Amino acid sequence: MIKSASYIISSPDVASCPQSSLPEYAFIGRSNVGKSSLINMLCHNPKLAKTSQKPGKTLLINHFKVQSDNVPGTKEWHLVDLPGYGYAQAGQKQRETLRRMIERYCLLREQLVCLFVLIDCRHEAQKIDLEFINWLGENGVPFAIVFTKGDKLGKMVLKDKVTKYKERLLEEWEELPPVFVTSSETGLGGEELTAYIEELNSSLSPTLP
Repeated sequence: MIKSASYIISSPDVASCPQSSLPEYAFIGRSNVGKSSLINMLCHNPKLAKTSQKPGKTLLINHFKVQSDNVPGTKEWHLVDLPGYGYAQAGQKQRETLRRMIERYCLLREQLVCLFVLIDCRHEAQKIDLEFINWLGENGVPFAIVFTKGDKLGKMVLKDKVTKYKERLLEEWEELPPVFVTSSETGLGGEELTAYIEELNSSLSPTLP
């Protein structure tokens, strides 16, 4: 259970990220996938991560310190809000800068425990998402898939969409990563997602704070 969360710092690259041994859980997805809203829902703070109707607003690596009241396990950890990928209206230079920033964080940030890849449940599997997921697999980056905006579909349609997405992944993957279905509007999946983070925290080395 998340007790509180506070903003720490925004960094232009992985080298500028906090020098800390706290475990990190990062959130990423295509622009306008509902990332900031999901983070705010998980942390019970509607003003924590800045939301916007205009996609492509997150251009830095944003760190938040989370206080968790779970026992046993790690009581403090970092939630990381990464820039969205695939923002069509960004210039080529900016897209390349963001791509390098994201890839360097994923590959070089030793504190990263799990990357949560956000997918809008309303859409069919998109090439850009599949390519990013495959890149994570090829590079051994631990990740989970989080479907967002689950309240926008009926239960049966939602279940069908998620099932078809899994089937699409299994065309290239032998085993699926953890999958969560969420809604920042209704709180759907929030407890399951935070419980998974706490489970991972409990499995970490006791040398972590």
